[in-house]
Amino acid sequence: MEGAFNNSMLLPFSYTFTPGTSSTSVTVSVTSPWMDTRIWSKLPQTLIDRVLAFLPPPAFFRARCVCKRWYGLLFSNNFLELYIQISPRRHWFLFFKHKSLKSYIYRNNNSTSDSGGKTMTANICEGYLFDPYDIAWYRISFSLVPSGFSPAAASGGLICWVSDEAGAKSIILCNPLIGSLSQLPPTLRPRLFPSIGLKVGPSSIDVAVAGDDLISPYAVKNLSTESFHIDAGGFYSLWGTTSSLPRLCSLESGQMVCVDDRFYCMNYNPFSVLAYEIAANSWCKIQAPMRRFLRSPRLVESMGKLILVAAVEKSKLNVPKSLRLWRLQPCGTTWIEIERMPQQLYLQFAELGGGHGFDCVGHGEFIAIIIRRSIKVLLFDILRKMWQWIPPCSCINGAGDDDDDDELHGFAYEPTVTTPVTGLLDQITIPIFQSFTN
Repeated sequence: MEGAFNNSMLLPFSYTFTPGTSSTSVTVSVTSPWMDTRIWSKLPQTLIDRVLAFLPPPAFFRARCVCKRWYGLLFSNNFLELYIQISPRRHWFLFFKHKSLKSYIYRNNNSTSDSGGKTMTANICEGYLFDPYDIAWYRISFSLVPSGFSPAAASGGLICWVSDEAGAKSIILCNPLIGSLSQLPPTLRPRLFPSIGLKVGPSSIDVAVAGDDLISPYAVKNLSTESFHIDAGGFYSLWGTTSSLPRLCSLESGQMVCVDDRFYCMNYNPFSVLAYEIAANSWCKIQAPMRRFLRSPRLVESMGKLILVAAVEKSKLNVPKSLRLWRLQPCGTTWIEIERMPQQLYLQFAELGGGHGFDCVGHGEFIAIIIRRSIKVLLFDILRKMWQWIPPCSCINGAGDDDDDDELHGFAYEPTVTTPVTGLLDQITIPIFQSFTN
């Protein structure tokens, strides 16, 4: 997959993919009679389409260079319907590099010269796709996303971008593989940096925006939640559904984790877990395990379960410091410990962390643990009980530097070449970006 997402490939959209580094490089020379072109050239097109639908995205976009018909598959309704039915789910990750907790965008400042010789600056936001199966990196451009937006959540192959400016929040849903952008109506209440929950299904979209209510130009308070819903059955709610947050809750601004029909986020001082029931439009509080001894607790979704990842420090007891994982039980109130990081690895992890803490993102059987103020990522495979450091991506500037200003912000990303559910937004949204082009 080294040659996937080649910049020289002619694509119908203004986005680019560039291969990163991979842990392996394989050259295969095929001499088997089973590859006889007289056999393979007679395969029916329907069978070829099924093979192409199983290809991972880098190989699919590379295959589109073979002929006009394959190039046009991205526009074929029959192929896209087949793709939705049989294409396997891929539990990838999408990372952004940023320099502060509140700015999740990494933008390259590429200087160009116009015809008059004046220097012009073009802001291009980049993301870094990571394939945990092949341990491969790919760089992807978000040049179509307007400035002033930051990625806040991901689901169903779509990235949710939220406006940075304080006030009513504008939200864009983007499929980076095909360059599609869909805008939601702005929220009704002014906020600063709210927590964002996104759930995208085959025929519905749910978005929740919670906390950081602006009660004055200089003060915020966690008071309310606004929710957006639309589905193929014709039902929609454009931020008309609101609910109050639990009293005295302390949310950390950022993304929420979706498991089944609930959004979860951490509550601080003291530690607990807040759960938002989408259908019931209500919040409840779940007590966290060992809450007095937790450090940097983070919630992730893994294989349909809610996982709590946290460091444990019992300074007054003869218990070694560790990093532990708990799974929320089906009853929804109790936790069971499922894993501990090996002690030798934890000592190395803690030394690299330097006391700055860590962030986590889970997808499928993988959990990526990101050390703050660095671009170092530790990957845990739940099924194989295996821990490994992810090789750095050569596309990330300063990959070998220890720059305390640089760190990664990650999302669980499922790459897909079609997201037809966004067509539901066409009949309700305003012309895209009309409020940003004055």
